Amino acid sequence: MMKRRVSKYIFLTIVFGLLNTFILAQDAGVQMVYLEHSKTLSFDENRLPNVQILKGDVRFRHDSVLMYCDSAYFFEKQNSLHAFGHVHLVQGDSIEGFGDILYYNGNTKLARFRNHVKLIHNKETTLTTDSLDYDRMRNIAYYFSGGMIEDELNKLTSVWGQYMPDNNEALFRGDVKLEHPKFVLTTDTLSYNTATYQADLVSDTRIVYEHETTILSSNGWYNTQTEHSMLLDRSLIAHSDGMTLTGDTIYYDKLVGYGKILGGMQSVDSTNHMTLYGNKGEVWEVDNHGYVTDSAMLVDWSDTLVLTYMHADTLFTNQIPYQRCELVRKDSVLVDSVWQYPAPDTMWIDTTYLQVRAYDNVRIFRQDMQSVCDSIHYNGRDSIITLCGNPVCWNEENQVSADTIKIYLRNGTVDYLHGIANAIAIKHEGEQYFDQLAGKEMYAYVQDGEVHMVEVQGNAETVFYPREDDGNYVGVNRTQSSFVTLYLENQQIHHILFTTATSGVMIPMDQATNDDMFLVTFFWAEQERPRQPEDIFLNPERTPRPDAAAISASEEEDEDEYEE
Repeated sequence: MMKRRVSKYIFLTIVFGLLNTFILAQDAGVQMVYLEHSKTLSFDENRLPNVQILKGDVRFRHDSVLMYCDSAYFFEKQNSLHAFGHVHLVQGDSIEGFGDILYYNGNTKLARFRNHVKLIHNKETTLTTDSLDYDRMRNIAYYFSGGMIEDELNKLTSVWGQYMPDNNEALFRGDVKLEHPKFVLTTDTLSYNTATYQADLVSDTRIVYEHETTILSSNGWYNTQTEHSMLLDRSLIAHSDGMTLTGDTIYYDKLVGYGKILGGMQSVDSTNHMTLYGNKGEVWEVDNHGYVTDSAMLVDWSDTLVLTYMHADTLFTNQIPYQRCELVRKDSVLVDSVWQYPAPDTMWIDTTYLQVRAYDNVRIFRQDMQSVCDSIHYNGRDSIITLCGNPVCWNEENQVSADTIKIYLRNGTVDYLHGIANAIAIKHEGEQYFDQLAGKEMYAYVQDGEVHMVEVQGNAETVFYPREDDGNYVGVNRTQSSFVTLYLENQQIHHILFTTATSGVMIPMDQATNDDMFLVTFFWAEQERPRQPEDIFLNPERTPRPDAAAISASEEEDEDEYEE
């Protein structure tokens, strides 16, 4: 008797539970799946109890969805169905699904497509796979064994994918590949919007423009329609011409070839063997120019033995196009392109050369030379560096200055310096004594990293301190001449050549005054000198230069003496 009561209680509990479930389902708005058409309907209670077996032009309706197929099993009580053959699901005018098999649950609104599956959204976005689950409740479709999403512009493939028609968002994982008419994007995880054509980069990503540009980034976004991008977290842009660009944040417009970099900029030019650093910069690829500022630095590594470090408030670089003439042989005869131009035996080759400009607080460090000035200009065509604005150059214990200094390079190394106007070369002899050589123009020739000859032209003046064999100073030797050539060996004066019209005087040390010991253009700027690469970022106070009026008066006196 007790067992019967317990069994009855369990039965009633199950019945009431089912009724509650049905009531809750009704309250939750669950709608029933309806069979609208089928050519035949049959049952097989032994094999498929309570299942309607449908064949021929089968059509179901569930709220706003119509489902078509060749045949189906309809589980009316469970509010579900299995559809087979030419399955076609239509949801309003926005979603269409196709496949060989469809398992549909009307209570959960989950449609599971299998074999040759295709989901089309707004007739513009197509998802293709072999296994697709479409959750109509959340309006999310996802595949898990490989699939592809195509829109009007791109084709995306991955192992796992998810698509949300409400906001056109797609998420891909595993061997992700985006194919665009111009480039291919590969990554492990990608978010993509089929309406805006924007790809959100969330893992290591490579974008390759064939034979042109490669982009590496792990964070940011790339609009595949406009080709605008925002690349974060030390992204890299590399071009086939050897130019690379790295930065913490890069805004890049590939279509027009423009990039803006914020934080940690590093631009490498492997053709000209130099690298630009800074915290802010812009580049324009069309005419190959750009600038960098905020801790700006240029490193020239064209000389593999000696690196050149240059800092300025702002550094500009650009490639200047020009035509270079080359001679070709015709019948083993070399044709002179100058006299025969435009003869067919003369070839004009389009090429470019690098131009670098630096402004404000310019400081340069090389092992064999250091410099400071207000502005600098480098012309790669003739390999000349022009320093303006109180320029000073140092080599070993030698200091050279002038109103303008031109540095001539040969094979990436310093060949000679040309000081123009108020030129003066100074060597610290010891204690408070300085050898000095000054004039209107000066040429300092460098060999094996050391100055070995100095030429002065126009109003040449010298101050030297000859010594006895025991090292004691003899006195102050001052000369005036129109031209002087100084030869050095091991950083020491070997001999000096003067013109015949030279005047000079030897002043004993105990009789020499301050005016005797220093030329009017003398100044010693050792505290400005960068001694190591890190020093280029220092900003020491500039040494006062000699008064221009005093220099002019001194030159007039010298000219009067020469005339006499």
